[in-house]
Amino acid sequence: MENSEPLGAIAPTATTDRPILMPEDWGGDGRSGMNLSGRCTAIAAQPQPRQYQFLDSQAVPVTPWQIAGSPAAPWMGTQQVLSWHQNGAVTAKVVLPPEFELPAGRFTADIEIFVLQGTLQIDDWQLQSHSYTFIPAGVRVGQWQVLGESTVELLWMTNQQIGYQDAPHQPESRLSEWIPLVDSKRLSWGKTDTSQFVTASKKWLRKAANGGGTWLLTLLPHYDGGQMMIQAYNEEAYGLAGTCHIGDYPFAAGHFAYCPSFSTLPRHISTDGSLFFVRVDRDLSQPAAVISYAPQTS
Repeated sequence: MENSEPLGAIAPTATTDRPILMPEDWGGDGRSGMNLSGRCTAIAAQPQPRQYQFLDSQAVPVTPWQIAGSPAAPWMGTQQVLSWHQNGAVTAKVVLPPEFELPAGRFTADIEIFVLQGTLQIDDWQLQSHSYTFIPAGVRVGQWQVLGESTVELLWMTNQQIGYQDAPHQPESRLSEWIPLVDSKRLSWGKTDTSQFVTASKKWLRKAANGGGTWLLTLLPHYDGGQMMIQAYNEEAYGLAGTCHIGDYPFAAGHFAYCPSFSTLPRHISTDGSLFFVRVDRDLSQPAAVISYAPQTS
């Protein structure tokens, strides 16, 4: 994998902690604030327009994890970088050791965290398995600490290059968007937004300004999407449980998907059901966000 340093080794250069709105490659105005367009992945060192990419995160190289500007320490953690953008946005699987601590401060990028295992305390909130938090750029939060004797494994997602600052709330920070803690196990399942997933259920974790956002998606046993589909949006997904065959690929727990806008995905089939963590930069309830596609046969 080329470029193993987007998460920790890039120092912030922007003069504001406000996110940089980048146009999405499907014509959006950047209001999702997620910067999912045009990403590289652990199996593609250059962006691959309209080409979905699936990979097993266990096969991704492990590198040191350090946030620029944070107190240097040998126990900061390790990372497996799954996707990244040239602006410093990144999605990574991060492992924090039991002795991990980070003092109160603020960050120069929006951060999304989804805990896969272990318990991480941030300020007064304890994030356990399948808990989620969203911290907007410039919002100061309290001390971070791994609780117990076990490591914490989490998905770490930023929307631009990140740095740590020991400073109060930035005056222009979007404090009203801060989500200290969502325990997804306590949320009720709801319906999905598209007809292609009528036999699936969804739990919203965060809705972005343009209707995109972050959620959990579960496919019921014996799910069959019936045909291929075109996704008119950028998506990242991480397998949490079960297996879904996407064409010939068995997408299972620990696997990662990056699907650029207008990717044509094969038929989805899950015999025993499956559970995914999903991020999308467009409102899927809008017409033609997902397009059924049946290739012509002679």
